[in-house]
Amino acid sequence: MNLTKEQADKFKKLSINSWSELALMIPHAYEDFRLHDKLQIHTSQLIDATVESLYRSANSIQITFYAHNFGHTLTGVLFRPKPYMLHQFQVGERNYFYGMVECKAGQCSITMPRKVTTVGEITPKYKTALRTDVMQRFVQNNLTRENLKAEALDEEMIEEILKLHFPTDAMLKSKELSPKTVYALKYVELFSHMKLLAGTRRYFKALASLPSLVEGGNGNYTEWAATLPFKLTNEQIDTIEEIKKDLTKDVAAKRMVVGDVGSGKTMVILASAVMMFPHRSILMAPTTILANQLFEEALKFIPPSTKEGRHIKIALVTNKTKKIDLSEFDFIIGTHALLYRELPHAELVMVDEQHRFGTQQRNLLEKLVSSGKEKPHYLQFSATPIPRTQAMIETAHIDVSMITSTPFKKDITSRVIHKSDFKDLLQHIKSEVDKNNQVLLVYPLVEQSEVLEYQSITEARSYWEKSFENVYVTHGKDKEKEEVLLQFREKGSILIATTVVEVGISLPRLSTVVIVGAERLGLSTLHQLRGRVSRTGLKGYCFLYTNQNSSDRLEQFVETISGFDIANLDLKFRKSGDLLKGSNQSGNQFKWVDIGEDEEIVQKVKKDLKII
Repeated sequence: MNLTKEQADKFKKLSINSWSELALMIPHAYEDFRLHDKLQIHTSQLIDATVESLYRSANSIQITFYAHNFGHTLTGVLFRPKPYMLHQFQVGERNYFYGMVECKAGQCSITMPRKVTTVGEITPKYKTALRTDVMQRFVQNNLTRENLKAEALDEEMIEEILKLHFPTDAMLKSKELSPKTVYALKYVELFSHMKLLAGTRRYFKALASLPSLVEGGNGNYTEWAATLPFKLTNEQIDTIEEIKKDLTKDVAAKRMVVGDVGSGKTMVILASAVMMFPHRSILMAPTTILANQLFEEALKFIPPSTKEGRHIKIALVTNKTKKIDLSEFDFIIGTHALLYRELPHAELVMVDEQHRFGTQQRNLLEKLVSSGKEKPHYLQFSATPIPRTQAMIETAHIDVSMITSTPFKKDITSRVIHKSDFKDLLQHIKSEVDKNNQVLLVYPLVEQSEVLEYQSITEARSYWEKSFENVYVTHGKDKEKEEVLLQFREKGSILIATTVVEVGISLPRLSTVVIVGAERLGLSTLHQLRGRVSRTGLKGYCFLYTNQNSSDRLEQFVETISGFDIANLDLKFRKSGDLLKGSNQSGNQFKWVDIGEDEEIVQKVKKDLKII
């Protein structure tokens, strides 16, 4: 797209990159500067009038107009007039004026009249970073069918959206946008967004690809899967098959695997490392506990030997690991401590809980093991389910696999509770502790707060420590939190924490989670916390404690089990996020598109952009 300097400056000021994005900046109102010969009350309209008299008071100016187009006298009122306004009205002069016309008992007035020079048109009004008249001229001169066509926009959509900027009488009369126009706005919004996303996707030659997989060679995962003490779910197999296809290509893969809590993403990680062998794989996890867990699972499930008699050597790298020669290992699992080690080339890089790492950290890991322009295959894993439509949009710049089912059904009872339920809750906690099960109490704050009506950890802990044995306490700023969690896993009955436990440690005996001030947390966080319990088929309980009398959001949450349904529910109660800038939690990237509803339009845009 060749822009003149003036056009490029305007694009910069408006924070846009294309003509289709300009087309989406639709007018917020229209002014009808055509001359009519009938008075329309409660409407802003144009008069062709002579100023007959002027009267000034302390806070206003009253003007008498004779409107030639109506043959009627009107009283104009200017409230708190600025000095420049006075120059528009000279007694005896005939001009065009515009303002809101009202008539009562035969007396007509025109509020805040102003002199107008552009007569005979319907003029759109814009609220943008540009001054209204500058924006009007910019749109009039540049928003053309040709410019939009050059961006490969659909002819019908162009037609529909241009009507908004070049309005007709019909547009003025309609009080709201037609379904056809709204569809066009959604389409153009998705089109320009996904085109931009697709443009951010870059392709690199892979460090290694695996033709042997296609031929069913040594790297095939099916033999490994047969050694497992359980069967992989269909969705796990589908995802592994997609990754298998990725690994056979010459182009470095970029795939995100989204799975609900407990959906078995670990097996997908291990299968990927098995398929990649004899090439090297690296996996980065956000915490030492998680890295340890994944290391233990890898040792447990990856076979000690292959057909060639050579086994996959697995290493663990944390801050406490002594410096060792990592080039001797085939599968390296570690925390961000990996970023400070000398890493050998790795043909596959995986990042677990990718949202816990900054983009720079993820890029650095990739860079450390790359070779010139050749890059490793890259897989990122996330336990935060996203709506299906959002995943489809993401595919414009990265491939997405979704695991929506879990290997076994969790039996978790969820309930919203209040102060009056505390006695019953206490009884429940005692009975679970007696069964040697564990309970997690999540508090909203560490310290006391003037603003919040809930207890903090500091205020609550003495009660629980007095009433129960083996009570452990931790929070986000606690330097010893990983140590506390490990001790709790082995010896604890009750853990008091903030949402620090949301991701990570596996607690096989955890049967109950109580979330205090639950209405303050996002539904996906509540779902992650609920996902901590019943990891091994134990009967689970999730209690949402709130001082609110009723909460539609929490009531709907307790009825919903699937993380993907929760994500859609979250959309209902909270605006969808900004995919391009990487923050899916808040802010609203889309003005027109509804991620919960508009899957069909996404499909059409993907087809038109040839993304599918």
